[in-house]
Amino acid sequence: MKVKMILPALTEAESPLWRPIKYSLFPPLGLATLAAFLSPDDEIDLQDQHVEQLRLDDEPDLVMIQVYITNAFRAYRIADHYRRKGCYVILGGLHVTSLPEEAMAHADSIFIGPGEDTLPRFLTDFRKGAPQRVYTSDNRTLAGIPPIRRDLIKRHLYLVPNSIVVTRGCPHHCNFCYKDAFFGGGKTFYTQLVDEALAEIDRLPGRHLYFLDDHLLGNTKFAAALFEGMRGMNRVFQGASTVDAILRGNLIEKAADAGLRSLFVGFETFSPQNLKQSNKKQNLEKDYTRAVNRLHSLGIMINGSFVFGLDDDDRDVFKRTVDWGVNHGITTATYHILTPYPGTALYRSMDAEGRILTHDWDRYDTRQVVYQTKILRAEELEAGYWWAYENFYSWKNIAKSSLHHDTVKHIAKHFLYTGGWKKFEPLWNFIIKTGGLNTMLPLLESILSKVKSRENGSIVPPVPENTLAGLVDS
Repeated sequence: MKVKMILPALTEAESPLWRPIKYSLFPPLGLATLAAFLSPDDEIDLQDQHVEQLRLDDEPDLVMIQVYITNAFRAYRIADHYRRKGCYVILGGLHVTSLPEEAMAHADSIFIGPGEDTLPRFLTDFRKGAPQRVYTSDNRTLAGIPPIRRDLIKRHLYLVPNSIVVTRGCPHHCNFCYKDAFFGGGKTFYTQLVDEALAEIDRLPGRHLYFLDDHLLGNTKFAAALFEGMRGMNRVFQGASTVDAILRGNLIEKAADAGLRSLFVGFETFSPQNLKQSNKKQNLEKDYTRAVNRLHSLGIMINGSFVFGLDDDDRDVFKRTVDWGVNHGITTATYHILTPYPGTALYRSMDAEGRILTHDWDRYDTRQVVYQTKILRAEELEAGYWWAYENFYSWKNIAKSSLHHDTVKHIAKHFLYTGGWKKFEPLWNFIIKTGGLNTMLPLLESILSKVKSRENGSIVPPVPENTLAGLVDS
């Protein structure tokens, strides 16, 4: 059987905002994971439109397309193209789960939720000639899933080909999060078996790994065993966590010992009222500065995530947020305009209040205002968003932020990482066009090498478990 698997490019791929390096970081791991359920005799073509020209002149037996909100219209056009040819088209992903009836008009079968249990069922039905229209995930487990088909990934096209996911979902339920709806109807957070996760890591060449998990530290028992197993592997890795998990116990020290060198942290907002609005309970009454100091004491760089446009935000929120990031030595910052994705609690509440302004999914890119704001006007919010990026990544603030570290090596590391990510776009584009992106991995690994604080051990003591009032991730 001939199978084509497609990750369509996001809307911005054809806009002036397109940054080729941003979408040349990670391969389409989700599709490569599902490809493992296909037969070894199947002829599989996996294409990522972000890094290669999509071929549409073929006629596969089965076309599988992954749909996000800002590639939805493009995904539907591709699906319609192949259906006209008589190919069987299946659609899955976050957007399909959120709006199944919309997706159904463009597919022969759709998939609701994660596909590890539904794709095998579909393939059995398809080969019998009796596929169903809708497949809904209800058995949430990663035990015994086959190894990812990394042979289908064109490693040379990505800066970080060693991306990996060892958990699914998140233990928290922020009301603006797209993933909560995707994992509805079953377990919303579950993990691989530790030995299977370690075996997958062991198969990956080189030193660098990037864990794409929403919350790598979300299950304390699993994460502790994973990090213990990784000690001695000589890996350097990046991942994501919450402020709460950073401050609790000694799990972050175990991660650092295993090779954690950079962490994505969802600070989102400094306003308690905004945190309550977002149901981001895990950040309430947490000391952001203490979390930052603890990470820096371990030599871990920070990518801080911040959301603008929550109902308590005023005109000063942009400067306050940028100043805080610079003055606390945050290595990189990711800013978002609040976006009410369909399927989320935020969307339902705004829709009930009549605040949703458009259903043009191409505009749901966290750069544009698609809802009726309260304190800030839409034009103020968008202008403040762009101002924040421009100012945080100015050479002046990159240098100022770098100097907040306590060793020369950490200062240099911060300056090189931040400047390299945002200030050398023409160079990145040249490297991508000449096919040399993967050759930059040794440089990335060097920048991520271990940095020791002048302090002995962590400068931030753990928070005792019994003070957390039940906010436990595991």
